[in-house]
Amino acid sequence: MTTWMWVQAVGILLVFLLFVGLMMARKMPTILALPSMAILFALIAGVPWTSADPETATISGTVLAQGAMRLSTAIAGLIFGAWFGQILNKVGITKAIIRKAAELAGDKPILIALLFFVTASIIFSAANGLGMVILVGTIVIPIMLTAGISQFVASIVVLAAVGIGALFNVSTWAVYVDVLGLPVSTIADYTLIAAVPLFVVSVAMIVFHIKRGGQGRRAWAMPNGSSSGEGRKVPTVALISPIVPVLMVFIFKMDIVPAVIIGALATLILSLPKRPIHILSSALVEGIQDVAGALALMIGIGILLNSVMAPQVTAVISPLIESVLPGSPWTYILFFTILSPLAIYRGPLNVWGLGSGIAALFVGAGMTPVAAMLALRVVSNVQAVSDPTNSHNVWVADFTKSDINEILKKTLPWMMASVLLSMLWGAFMVF
Repeated sequence: MTTWMWVQAVGILLVFLLFVGLMMARKMPTILALPSMAILFALIAGVPWTSADPETATISGTVLAQGAMRLSTAIAGLIFGAWFGQILNKVGITKAIIRKAAELAGDKPILIALLFFVTASIIFSAANGLGMVILVGTIVIPIMLTAGISQFVASIVVLAAVGIGALFNVSTWAVYVDVLGLPVSTIADYTLIAAVPLFVVSVAMIVFHIKRGGQGRRAWAMPNGSSSGEGRKVPTVALISPIVPVLMVFIFKMDIVPAVIIGALATLILSLPKRPIHILSSALVEGIQDVAGALALMIGIGILLNSVMAPQVTAVISPLIESVLPGSPWTYILFFTILSPLAIYRGPLNVWGLGSGIAALFVGAGMTPVAAMLALRVVSNVQAVSDPTNSHNVWVADFTKSDINEILKKTLPWMMASVLLSMLWGAFMVF
């Protein structure tokens, strides 16, 4: 690298640290920080605003215009996934599953917590977003608290379920298709490596904290406006609806959008609602409203991706990335386990922030796309469960009157343990 390239690299690093600090301090939302960073990275690296040569990377064309469309597959998957989640809600399947779990658990705190953990994981595998977390949380959290489970344990039951659900929610897989160019079938093949250790560690974490004193008072006042609700009766067979898209992808290697459409149709056929056309149309509108923030975030991620992958930026950053790139299974394991906390606070390993760009740079520097995908998915478990900047973490902590930083401190070691187990399992398969 020339002296000038070192100056550019330092400038990009300083901009990166500045915006990470702003996001961590909540002075600037990620939705604005990512495109701002993208433009500054490109300017520092010497990317022109426009060019008469159509082959030249430019800020206006390559970074902004093309970048905004970079994650179009992921955006479509997110919209269809949110639509499916609203359909499940409107036909009453979500509440029916939770009621069934409550009936099975009786009044045993550990059994209640674990059944709700499994139940919520299944629901979140079909529908993500804050709206679904609120819907599920306002039902299961009061039941757990009135059964004598502490606010902290009730919180981690829901948050751990969010982490498991996110891994199996096929609508979120499209980001890896767009960023790393992997087929959906490959992503499906490696899902259990990320999910099984997280599931086992989450169960151990829940049981440990209940036995250690995670039982609270049995009387608890639900905040105004919350209601567990009885919901409409649905046929028992309809309760399998949330896993239909997952089965379509895993068994039939189907792409995400058709899998979700089949899941939606199966839901209507099995539940027999009175106004199916109205449910389909209103669910689409409300689903898009639920994920509007995530859609905008994906546009920002696409812009950042195109910025860091512009030839001028890559030439500056690649030597730095190559110097820290893991070169063996053991360094791969240690690197991503030790640095997994960098997935929280919208850090450089957060797939919904800088992580997508970093993964693309890893691949450009020589790491296989499968290895980058696996590492990013595994590390994302830390972010999904422990990150205080997640909207679902903020809501859960507020609803249960728990300290959000206590949730971070008490869950982070467990999540890092799950990362280590997944890395040990998967490292020798991708290297």
